[in-house]
Amino acid sequence: MRKVCVIGAASTKYGRFDLTARELLSDACSAALKDSRVDPKRIDGNFIGNAFSIAEKQGHLGPLVMTTLGIPEAPAYTIETACASGGSAFREAYVNIAGGFADVMLASGVERVSQLDTITATSYFAYGSDYTYEGGNGCSFPGLYAAMARTYFQKFGATEEDLAAIAVKNHENGALNPKAHIQKRITVEDVMKSMMVASPLKLYDACPFSDGAAAVVLATEEVAKQLGVEPVYVMGSARAGSIAALHERADMASIPSTTIAGEKAMKQAKVTPKDVNLLEVHDCFTIAEAMALEDLGFLKRGEGAKAAAQGITRRDGRIPTNASGGLKAKGHPVGATGIGQIVELREQLLGKAGARQVKNARVALAHNVGATGGSCAVHVLGV
Repeated sequence: MRKVCVIGAASTKYGRFDLTARELLSDACSAALKDSRVDPKRIDGNFIGNAFSIAEKQGHLGPLVMTTLGIPEAPAYTIETACASGGSAFREAYVNIAGGFADVMLASGVERVSQLDTITATSYFAYGSDYTYEGGNGCSFPGLYAAMARTYFQKFGATEEDLAAIAVKNHENGALNPKAHIQKRITVEDVMKSMMVASPLKLYDACPFSDGAAAVVLATEEVAKQLGVEPVYVMGSARAGSIAALHERADMASIPSTTIAGEKAMKQAKVTPKDVNLLEVHDCFTIAEAMALEDLGFLKRGEGAKAAAQGITRRDGRIPTNASGGLKAKGHPVGATGIGQIVELREQLLGKAGARQVKNARVALAHNVGATGGSCAVHVLGV
C-alpha cells in the first residue's frame, strides 16, 4: 500500500447555526482545500459522513457540495454509520489512496439538527439503534448508555462522581477551544446537581446536539512533497462492528468493535498504547470515554472511570484524552464528529493547538463510535 498523508484540514465552529448543512460543509471543504494548497481540480472524490440530511429534506448532498466547490465532475459519496459516519468516511478515502485508486481525496462530514425540537432530534438519533427492540420501545441513547453505566458500576464499583470528573476535565479542555460548542468550565458539584436524564447519567454527563462540519484532504506522500506541505501520516486505519442490539451482547460494559478496530489500527501502525501520546475518543456520554480507554487497551478493566479524577487523562497526564473538549464539550455534529477528531489531532501533531496543546505529541489515535458500538472506526496518525 502507498503512504497516505493528511495535508489539509478545517472545521467550522460547533454549535447552532442558521446555515444549512450544505453551506456548512461547503465552507469546511473549501477551507481544507485552501489549507492543503491543492488545486481543487486534483480532487478525485469526497467521502461525506452524514446521518440526518433528511432533517432538512435534502438527500444526495454530495453533488451539491462539489458543485459549490467548482468540481461537479468529481464524485461524492455519502457514508452513514450513525455517529461513526465521519470516521468511516475518512477510512474510505484512506483506502482509496492507499490502494492506488486515487491520489488526492476529501473526507468530510456535516450535521445540522438545531432546527429540530428535542423530541424529534432524539427520535432521529434513536433510528441508529435496533429500532424494533430499542428506540421504537422508548429506549433512547441516553437510556442505552445509562444501562452500560449501571453495568459498569456493578462490575467495577465506579461512582457517579467518577464520571462527573470526566465531564469536568473535558469542559476544561473545551473552554480552551475556540471552536467548541460549550466553552464553559464546570465542577463535579455542577454535574451532580444537573438534571437527571437517564439514571445514573445526568445532563452534564451527556454531549450536546450540535451543528457543524469538518473536512480533511488526504493525499499520497508524493503529492505532499510536491505541494511542500507538512504531512501528518495515516499510520493505521481500521473499522469493526459489534452486535447492534445492546441487550444481545455478552457484556454491556464494553464495546467489542472498539477493541477489534483499535487492535487492527495499532497493529498496522506498528504501535502499542504505550507509543500513543494523545487520544480523541468518542465520549458521547462520560461512561463512553471510560469504556473506550479500556477497550482500546490504554487502561485495565475498571480503571477508566477513575482516570480523570486521578489526572491520568488530563492534557498534562500520562494519557491525554480529548484535549479538544471531546464530544462532551466540543460538541457532536454526528456526521462531522469523526472528521473533527482528525482535524484536532492534526493540529496537535503539528504543534498548532494553542492553549490546549499537548506537549511532545508525535503519535495520536482517533476513536469514533456509531450508536452503542454497532460501528467503530479507529485511526492512528503520526509525524
